[in-house]
Amino acid sequence: MKAILIARVSTEEQKEAGNSLPGQIARLEKYCKNKDFKILQCFSFDESAYKNQRDEFDRILDFVIEQKDKIAVCVDKVDRLSRNMFDKRVSLLYEKALVDQIELHFVSDGQIINSRISAAEKFQFGISLGLAKYYSDAISDNVKRAIEQKLRNGEWLAKAPFGYKNITLPDGKKDVIIDEFPANTIRKVFELYATEAYSMDLLAEKLKKDYGINILRSFIDKALRNHFYYGVMVVKGKMYNHKYPPLISKDLFDKVQDIKAGFNKKRRSKYAGMPYIYRGLIRCNHCDLAITPEKHKGYVYYHCTEYKGKHNAKWLREEEITRQLSENIFKKLQFPKEFFQEIIDTLDEVHKNKIEFHERQFDKLIREQKELTKIMDNLYVDKLRGRITESEYDKFFQQFSNQMNDVNIQLDNLKEAENNYYITAKLILDVTSKVHELFMSSEVDEKRQIIRLVLQNLKLDNESLVWEAHKPFDLILNCVDRIQWRP
Repeated sequence: MKAILIARVSTEEQKEAGNSLPGQIARLEKYCKNKDFKILQCFSFDESAYKNQRDEFDRILDFVIEQKDKIAVCVDKVDRLSRNMFDKRVSLLYEKALVDQIELHFVSDGQIINSRISAAEKFQFGISLGLAKYYSDAISDNVKRAIEQKLRNGEWLAKAPFGYKNITLPDGKKDVIIDEFPANTIRKVFELYATEAYSMDLLAEKLKKDYGINILRSFIDKALRNHFYYGVMVVKGKMYNHKYPPLISKDLFDKVQDIKAGFNKKRRSKYAGMPYIYRGLIRCNHCDLAITPEKHKGYVYYHCTEYKGKHNAKWLREEEITRQLSENIFKKLQFPKEFFQEIIDTLDEVHKNKIEFHERQFDKLIREQKELTKIMDNLYVDKLRGRITESEYDKFFQQFSNQMNDVNIQLDNLKEAENNYYITAKLILDVTSKVHELFMSSEVDEKRQIIRLVLQNLKLDNESLVWEAHKPFDLILNCVDRIQWRP
């Protein structure tokens, strides 16, 4: 009888465990020699026997079907043929063997499938297929558990996002570290977008102009939505805290999402991408429509479109808006210098009193963090032992993961808060002393950032600007005309 030999491997582990292709072929050739089979063809390939798509095996099957004479199909073991008991290819070969068109020989298993096999031998073959599938299922379960454990440990298992890079440590383990230049780019993208002075198109232009970086708008949009940058990785819809240094704070990420959500609700105009200083910053005090910029004879004018009804809207030149902001706001935003040192001394004293409070809060949050970690570990053990279902595990894991994320955010904020209020106060004092000079000498983007920093609800009422100032600038503007400042 003529025979064809089939040898298959799927992983490096099988090669090392004695299931290498040459080892299988040697055993098959020896078997055929003892059986006096003439070898018609030898097939050896590297392919999973668990997946539905098996191109190499399909070609072998076609070759078997094409044979007009009865042949012996020789395989080392049942699991070399398939690890899926529901594989229709195996059923086809099995049926052909039962009608005496072929014989299936499993050399190392000592089993032959032909038209003369008994019920016990058929049962044994079914058991062999079932065990092969069980082995693959067990490996799959172990891999899933290992991946789940790595994710719970905060390990990223794919290519690192822009701003990070994958490395291999001296011991061969994989890790992810910050890639400084791309990381600084990501930080700058978030910080600039959070000022609300940039659309993504303008942001791409600024990155190209100032840093020589060509980044597509779609890439910026994707980066601004990536939770990884504040310390959370999303895998198949589930969120895990990762162990790598975050590039931004959760507060900054949330602020950017709010801005994006608000921007998407606005109706985009044909002027949206043009570099007008006050584009999108001013609304009509009469009808609350956005004030529109238009260029005529070399000058930029701002006006209400009166889309909701005529109300005798005036047209105001860009230079006049700049003059009003300069004279009525930024020139007046001057904090009396004689109070600078007194304020700094007071802040120093308050800072000392806050240290003990911060230490108590820090200890409390660390205890919460350890408790949540223990709860999540026990939850995972309960899932492995079947005490809770997969859906229950996912529900509770997400709940505790969100709590852990909140605790981590509070810890990060607490670490920064000790000095931030002190630094911020000094920064505000410094900004107010220079803001007029900065505003008048800045480029378009910087002017827009200064306006966003100081003002809100900027509106055009006839030919005059009206506004509200952000805290604490409102306090300074309200007090600027007073003869005496309170201590």
